[in-house]
Amino acid sequence: MNADELGPEAAALQQAKLHIRGGKRRLKQGKTAAGIVTLYDALSSAFEWYILSPGRRASLRFNAEDDLNSDKTVYNVLVRSGVLDRAFDYDDFDRLVERSLHQDLSDYDYSGMLEQIESVMTQLGVMPFDERDLPREDPSTY
Repeated sequence: MNADELGPEAAALQQAKLHIRGGKRRLKQGKTAAGIVTLYDALSSAFEWYILSPGRRASLRFNAEDDLNSDKTVYNVLVRSGVLDRAFDYDDFDRLVERSLHQDLSDYDYSGMLEQIESVMTQLGVMPFDERDLPREDPSTY
């Protein structure tokens, strides 16, 4: 992916899609912790993509103190603005990501978490997408 060629908004969307695909692949391969962290990266990229668009940004309800460099803040802005429902527990997911950085989660049942992530990605407009439109995966990647 050439982020400079794509531009910031398109690059963030492409990164979100690539990380969704990679995160799901890692989960299926039993690399649970790596899959969770990769999905977190996908979520972060999706948030960035959403707020980079002037058209989408115009409909968001910001507060003066909102730090748009914080994924948690962006999540709260998106909920406050009616883009996302509250079905996804961002804090719970954030704690899971932190655990995955320090623990082996190979026994973790990720199905509910994956459904929630996919729901958020659908509400944002990132999913569904055709994986054939993405660059081919490099089999040598983790």
